[in-house]
Amino acid sequence: MKKNRLLSFLFAAMLILLAACGSTDTKDSAGASEKKEAPKAEATEMILATTTSTQDSGLLDEIIPLFEKENNVKVKVIAVGTGQALEMGTKGEADALLVHAPASEQAVVDAGDAINYKRVMYNDFVLVGPKENPAGLSGDDIKAALAKIADSKAVFISRGDDSGTNKKELEIWKAANITPEGDWYVSTGQGMGQTLQVAAEKKGYVLTDRATWLAQSKNLDTLQIVVEGAPDLMNIYHVMQVNPEKHDKVNATDAEKFVNFMVDDETQKVIENFGKEEYGQSLFVGYTE
Repeated sequence: MKKNRLLSFLFAAMLILLAACGSTDTKDSAGASEKKEAPKAEATEMILATTTSTQDSGLLDEIIPLFEKENNVKVKVIAVGTGQALEMGTKGEADALLVHAPASEQAVVDAGDAINYKRVMYNDFVLVGPKENPAGLSGDDIKAALAKIADSKAVFISRGDDSGTNKKELEIWKAANITPEGDWYVSTGQGMGQTLQVAAEKKGYVLTDRATWLAQSKNLDTLQIVVEGAPDLMNIYHVMQVNPEKHDKVNATDAEKFVNFMVDDETQKVIENFGKEEYGQSLFVGYTE
């Protein structure tokens, strides 16, 4: 009798233990399922207005995905001339700006349309021309080079789009006391990549940022660098966010994150290394303050 009672007790205990294990497994399975099925937060959206050189060089393809993944943000890039990018900032039509015309940028900051203004990188401008080099240009004196072009009426291709490069070009003409005009001076109204193509077709001289030149030069075998290295050809890029106190519809949170991302040490390393493997040199140099 005692033996039967003991067996009944053991059998009941086993049933309880199995039920407990099944319950635990069910809970664990349900928990895992709930964890697996938890929806990912929807990505926010940010508009970046920037210059065509950052796009034509391929830099944006390198850094934007890193920022998007790190911050769960979808960035809409609008690559235009710096003048147009800055205008988007003054109208509150962008959240962050990445541009390269310091004097014009400072005016936007002083007007209160942009804040969190940071120097982020630099390269330089170079004067490119046909390999026949009809104006006989060389060296690093960019003002003397433009004077020779004007005197010989050699074809010069200008972006003519109020971009940072166009602003620099006009600044140098002014410093050389020359007003470029005539059939030899051609304005494209287009980005750097397209303007280089026009220069190649028309066998003209053109001012370009070095990064776009390096990225595009393999398709421009009729052109070569003829003037480079002058201190007044330095090309500095800044990043900033559009001021949310003046433009209340901007995405200030992600814009601030983007500014911080661009000057972060890890991003600066990416910028420093960009282009080294393919071109043997960096297309941009990190330059934070």
